[in-house]
Amino acid sequence: MHLIARMLSGLFIVLLSSAVVPGEEVGEGWSDRIDIKGDFRLRHEVIDEDGEERRERGRYRARLAMFAQVHPNVEIVLRIASAADNPVSRNVTFDGGFQIENIGFDLAYVDWAAASRLHVIGGKMKNPFYKVGGSALIWDGDLNPEGLAAKYHAGKFFATVAGFLIEERSSSADSMLYAAQVGAEFNVSDASKLTAGIGYFAFTNMVGNKPFFDAGPRGNSVDLEGNYVVGYEDVELFAQLDTNVGDWPLSVFLHLLRNNAASEQDTAYAVGARFGASKTKGDKEFIWIYRDIEADAVVGTIIDSDFGGGGTDLSGHVFKGKIAVTDTITLSGTYYRNSVDRFQGIEHDYNRVQIDVEFNFD
Repeated sequence: MHLIARMLSGLFIVLLSSAVVPGEEVGEGWSDRIDIKGDFRLRHEVIDEDGEERRERGRYRARLAMFAQVHPNVEIVLRIASAADNPVSRNVTFDGGFQIENIGFDLAYVDWAAASRLHVIGGKMKNPFYKVGGSALIWDGDLNPEGLAAKYHAGKFFATVAGFLIEERSSSADSMLYAAQVGAEFNVSDASKLTAGIGYFAFTNMVGNKPFFDAGPRGNSVDLEGNYVVGYEDVELFAQLDTNVGDWPLSVFLHLLRNNAASEQDTAYAVGARFGASKTKGDKEFIWIYRDIEADAVVGTIIDSDFGGGGTDLSGHVFKGKIAVTDTITLSGTYYRNSVDRFQGIEHDYNRVQIDVEFNFD
């Protein structure tokens, strides 16, 4: 924690110095320096898990972001979102007798373009790492880490390093995540591109401590008191091919991961394909993903909270179709067909259907 604090302090001192250096100024009016974006999603969801009662529910997600250009090379991003008490979901269930729901800062970071190819980011930020297939094995899509990151992109080469504070403890050592990822793009043909790389994610001071944000083990191995018994030092390999089939874009990907701190149940992989796009009115998009995540391959509390109900020790398919009704409204349907509790419990089926209508504005 002290290292991250010193790094953040140094970053803000440099930013402050940069902000007072004479040179090109940002537009004088506040409207020239601030951009507002947001989205709102309505969802109907059905969950059918063996041994559990079938569940149907309505949900929504709301997010509103402000992007402020405070200097030609410094941007501040603040975003408020629903479901402030859950780091891996912004969804709110229609429940609770019409009570007022919590909102909180989903994003709060500074992005400093330190050089033409280098960005330094500090605060609660968007995930800075390349997520192959748009759906990496390690992260939930709503998870926004906190700390310091640097991103470098030169031509076809890219690299990211980061230090994130996960859990601050007064009576024992803090849990951190130190991570690095490098990759490159290769032209396979005039219409095809291959992106490939490797990453390393080291979580510190986990053994003997409770799972993060009181979420339970989520498939990970714990002792009788509910404390982690395995550390997590994940190495990933990834590759994604982007091409076209006629006028339709096509992406196929492979993601491999191993936890070097575990002696068993230590691997995970994902394969998938994305056909089409849903950017403008009338566009259609189809996605298929298969994942297999062993119990101690990754930290269960921070990965996809929809797949198999969240966590590890599961496998199965994701099928999704999406259509752009207008340039700003999309309709989608997602089906999860998964097997859960293969190692830590009794293996059984898990099925989930989501129907979404999403509205975007900027």
